Amino acid sequence: MILPILHKISVEVQDIMSKNKDLTANNSDGTVDENISEANPGSKIQMEQISKTGAVVVTNGRHTIYCLMIFGTIEGHDFAEDSVKTTKYERVIPQLVAIEESPSIDGLLILLNTVGGDIEAGLSLAELVAGMKKPTVSMVIGGGHSIGVPLAVSAKRTFIAKSASMMIHPVRTTGTTLGTSQAFEYLKRMQNRITKFITDNSKIDSKRFLELVTNTSELDMDIGTVLEGKEAVTEGIIDEIGNLSDALARLYDMIDNERAEKNSNSGSKKA
Repeated sequence: MILPILHKISVEVQDIMSKNKDLTANNSDGTVDENISEANPGSKIQMEQISKTGAVVVTNGRHTIYCLMIFGTIEGHDFAEDSVKTTKYERVIPQLVAIEESPSIDGLLILLNTVGGDIEAGLSLAELVAGMKKPTVSMVIGGGHSIGVPLAVSAKRTFIAKSASMMIHPVRTTGTTLGTSQAFEYLKRMQNRITKFITDNSKIDSKRFLELVTNTSELDMDIGTVLEGKEAVTEGIIDEIGNLSDALARLYDMIDNERAEKNSNSGSKKA
């Protein structure tokens, strides 16, 4: 089932790249069509791309960047309510594979404003991003809550806006739960999986992270901690405070360094 979707996404990415190359082509009278101009961020092609995939390929800068948005609720095995905005993991996974394999795309920028959602869906996306060889940068804008935390730390370099926040809390479950030791052991093991991923991909240690998870003094109706931008950096979950231009600048630098390293290795082999 995933292969046809992957092929479709890959074809769409290549089609977008082909169209982007022609965006600045002149009309017969020597002018540039404003509706499809690459310099116009609201161009028809880009708007269609965002509508279809929740992403956009940006070719205006010195490198080609794929910008992926993770927003609303991360939808997993079950459909969310019709009134809820969602990020569907089965649509994002093929995009990540296509980005990693596309020679036309130099790096990935992930923008997050999510309340969390399905744990296994969120972790699966986070694992894929963490395993990518291409330069990746994430930025939390608004919120990166719950299972959005692993997604936020999955990139090679992570940012958070000054006004953004991250809620860290224990694993929750919906529906029927058996009151057995096995059920609670399963929840504990799931929490350990999340904790390990976050601590493996950030600077916070497991002891401090679990202290934040089990904090009972901050939230009236819940257990956990809400970290604002600067606090998330101080705790070591996020690398630095920044804005969009900071995140793009870092991504460009990572791409430049990767290319310089490849050229250096290529020169050494020839020598």
